[in-house]
Amino acid sequence: MEPSPGLRAHAIGGCGDSQQDWPHRRPLNPATVGAGGCDAQLGDEIMRVWKDNYEVYGAFRIWPELNRQGIRGARYTVERLMRQLGIAGVRRGKKVRTTVADGRHERAADLLHRDFSARPRTGAG
Repeated sequence: MEPSPGLRAHAIGGCGDSQQDWPHRRPLNPATVGAGGCDAQLGDEIMRVWKDNYEVYGAFRIWPELNRQGIRGARYTVERLMRQLGIAGVRRGKKVRTTVADGRHERAADLLHRDFSARPRTGAG
């Protein structure tokens, strides 16, 4: 999908460009001044990319995808907005534990008579 026209090639409108571009920047739109307007626009694009990729992409993959589409923003901003939107990438699950001890049975005897208790320290060392 094509990004919104106002988000292409530069930072989200009014959210800050490079220092070299500041004299040539167009006047700020009052609706986008401050974090609220910029975050709302970037949040919409994050949601679009996340849904386009089967809701499995995390911030680590959404951020470069936005950059490829010409939508610039910091990775930390993408992470923060994803938390606020309540979306996350798919995580790999924990390894399945197949053996669980049964507390009703007595454990096998230690035939080697091992001693795992700690010995008292000697000296200052």
